Order: sequence, then C-alpha cells, then structure tokens
Amino acid sequence: MIISSMAKNGAILTAFALITTGLVASIDAFTADKIAEQERLQLTSQLQEVLNPRSYDNQLNTNCVIMSDEQLGPYPEQVIYRAYKNQQPVALVIRHVTPSGYSGDINLLTAVLADGTIAGVRTTKHEETPGLGDKVEVKKSLWITTFNDLTVQNEDDARWAVKKDGGQFDQFTGATITPRAVVGSVKNAVLFAKANFDAIFKQPNACQEVTP
Repeated sequence: MIISSMAKNGAILTAFALITTGLVASIDAFTADKIAEQERLQLTSQLQEVLNPRSYDNQLNTNCVIMSDEQLGPYPEQVIYRAYKNQQPVALVIRHVTPSGYSGDINLLTAVLADGTIAGVRTTKHEETPGLGDKVEVKKSLWITTFNDLTVQNEDDARWAVKKDGGQFDQFTGATITPRAVVGSVKNAVLFAKANFDAIFKQPNACQEVTP
C-alpha cells in the first residue's frame, strides 16, 4: 500500500514537473519575439539620439563591427555601428565603457563623424549616485550634450578634462569622479575613431545577430 501510494505521488509530481516545464517553454517562445523587438526599438532610439537619422541612409542597427581595444574600455567585443550616406562612410557610433565611475562601470554611446567631430554622446547604463553622479543621464541633466560638435586634437589635448583638472568640462557639485570618468572615456573613443575610421569601414559586417 505504501509503495503504491509513493508511486502514485511520484507520478503526480512527474506530471506536474512536465506540465510546468512545458508552460515555461511555451511562455519563453511566445515572449522571445516581443523581447527581441523591444531590444531593437531601444537600440534604434539610442542610435537616433546620438546621430541624426537624416545624416545617413543605411539601416544603422544592422551594420557594425565588433572590436576590442583598451581605448574602448577593459571589456572585449565592443560594438561599433557604421553610418553611410549615398554609400559613403559618414560616421561611427561606438559603444564603450569606463570602469572609473564612482560606483563602477559607466556604459556610453558616442557618435563620431568622418572629420572627427562628435555628433552626440549618451550614457546607456550606470550605477552612479542618484542626485549626484546620475547627472550623466540626459533625463537628469543636459551635461552629456556639451560634447556635441567637439573633437579631440590629440592625446595631450588639455581641454579634455573637467575644470577642476584644468579642462573645459563642468564637474558636478559633490561628484567630480563621474564626469571625469565620462570625459576620459569619450576622449578615448574619439581618438580611437579618428585613428581607425577608414579601417573600420573596410571590415565585414558582423551585426546581423547582434543585440544591444
């Protein structure tokens, strides 16, 4: 009797596990396309924030290369999107990371035109202190837009520092570390773009399967 009862309970538990697993798999399959579409829309929105859509005519989110370089941060395989107009290279939109934020990594997106001018910069992810370091978000402050239309002359360009360090960029009251980290990272991304612009456009497209 006991063995029969145990077998019955075991069968019930097995059936329950199989049904639960099937439901989870069905939900995942149903939501996967929706999640992918939301990610695509978010990426498109981010790209359009840093680079005017009228300045290029290709589908920017499906044309990229993946590169690793210390100027883009300490992590491998950063994505660089390539913008064309009339089949001519016009800009690079570079994902890069600085680990030097007050609370850790700050992920950035910087668009650099063919002449080395910055078209736009946005912070895409950070853990900075609310009310202080989070001013790197465009929703909290327009500080990130002060990079627009600037360029970097060379590695020794003294303008590329916060004012406390003798540069041209404002620091935040009570939070110098965060803007200092962002300024340094954007500077490096621009230098990287200027040094590798033509070479990046010669590489094969690696973006079809890339998600943000």
